[in-house]
Amino acid sequence: MAMISTAPPQTAASTQGVHYPESDGKPMTETDLHAHVLIYLLTALEYYFRNDPNVYVSGNLMLYYEEGNPSASVSPDVFVVKGIHKQARRVYKLWEEGKAPDIAIELTSRSTRLEDLGNKRALYAELGVAEYFIYDPHQEYLKPPLQGFRLEEGNYAPIAPDVQGRLRSDTLGLDLQIVEDDLRLFDPRADNFLLTPLEAQQVARREATARQAAEAEVGRLRAELKRLRGE
Repeated sequence: MAMISTAPPQTAASTQGVHYPESDGKPMTETDLHAHVLIYLLTALEYYFRNDPNVYVSGNLMLYYEEGNPSASVSPDVFVVKGIHKQARRVYKLWEEGKAPDIAIELTSRSTRLEDLGNKRALYAELGVAEYFIYDPHQEYLKPPLQGFRLEEGNYAPIAPDVQGRLRSDTLGLDLQIVEDDLRLFDPRADNFLLTPLEAQQVARREATARQAAEAEVGRLRAELKRLRGE
């Protein structure tokens, strides 16, 4: 959804004290469905990588890729960088961090689909973003609505879906898949879909309730067996 902007760079002498805004002034999401998908991706990925201090997950953060030129910026909806410390950042300055995101995910829309497939895809390739995924939450403008690209010799090559329609991210070790008109992340090693912390808590509560009910039923049956035996 986010747009990119570029402008002629400033001279080296004028880069000191340059202000890099923390926002591009555009809304984070265009519709409730965009917000739903964005929240899931960010929270599920943060939870998945929670124990790795050197994986940084972020989204809708201003990424500046040319020192001294605050107009040379992009704000990926979701991006992951491996090999840098996990910490809160106000903006992402490529020349300070030392590496580009390993993966970027954009939630496209009517107003951004041409840029997402054109200028933005070219920019991510130029920056060295290894994988780029685009998803149309309303499945109205992008055909197919989920597309993935992997960087090969400086250019993006399409990622072919498997028989289940999943697109593999080698960077994440995860698959992206549309499930009942919703984008989900699948972990092939654990053979399950990634959960957000809230979803994980809900599953844990249901499992605890089921376990307690099973234990209570076992206790009842044992008591009934003792009664029948006259113990």
